[in-house]
Amino acid sequence: MDIFLALKVLIMGLVEGFTEFLPISSTGHLILAGSLLDFTADIGREKAEVFEIAIQAGAIFAVCWEYRARIAAVLRGLSSDPKARKLVLNLIIAFMPAAILGLLFSKMIKEKLFAPLPVAIALIVGGFVILWVERRNNALGKAGSSVARVDSVDDMTALDALKIGFAQAFALIPGTSRSGATIIGGMMFGLSRKAATEFSFFLAIPTLFAATIYSLYKDRALLSASDIPLFSIGTAAAFVSAFLCVRWLLRYISSHDFTAFAWYRIVFGLVVIVTGYTGWVSWVH
Repeated sequence: MDIFLALKVLIMGLVEGFTEFLPISSTGHLILAGSLLDFTADIGREKAEVFEIAIQAGAIFAVCWEYRARIAAVLRGLSSDPKARKLVLNLIIAFMPAAILGLLFSKMIKEKLFAPLPVAIALIVGGFVILWVERRNNALGKAGSSVARVDSVDDMTALDALKIGFAQAFALIPGTSRSGATIIGGMMFGLSRKAATEFSFFLAIPTLFAATIYSLYKDRALLSASDIPLFSIGTAAAFVSAFLCVRWLLRYISSHDFTAFAWYRIVFGLVVIVTGYTGWVSWVH
């Protein structure tokens, strides 16, 4: 692997880690970054798609490390702690909609929607959804209504988990954002900002690990031992950047809402459309 390809891989890994847990779509940003870097020309489109999914493992390892004490406590308490069993059951319930729909429609989605224009549209639409939810919650708060009925992931019901699971399924559309769909969806369904964000983190563990393992197994014929350095650099970069991002986001949500991310999505999506339409940037994935 030459130095220029290594640099591209490093950039892709950093993009994955910094965007995975923010409501701005890591898949969308990887598609756009790959287009700018002409990444598919270096390793081929099919292998690039596997790479983009596989390096999510680095971001998930970052969450596992950040919440290692909580995860260990849950695993130890599965046989004796009702709260631990309830959390695991809720994660299984929330995981299922996206898993089932992904298996049914992933091929079609990759063929039709893994392209810059659909990503840009999804970014813009998602931005307006975030603005609507935040303004609705602010209006309810000013009116004296209780915005959140669930302050902790331990207080979630199976129905709460199922609703968030269906919200996560919208993230099968690249540009929507898995974290954005689950966090904003959770807030729409009565979770506090902190509870929605933490459940989104926990739900990412089975969801992204399953996607990574399935993709590596399904497309194993495309891979060889020579790809190990490429995937290792991307995964390591994703781990470091995701770890920094998770810690920052937990501090950020303690005193901010997601409005800034909504406007970022809208502006970024419009930039992609305008630059592509005018020919300033050749967005090809």
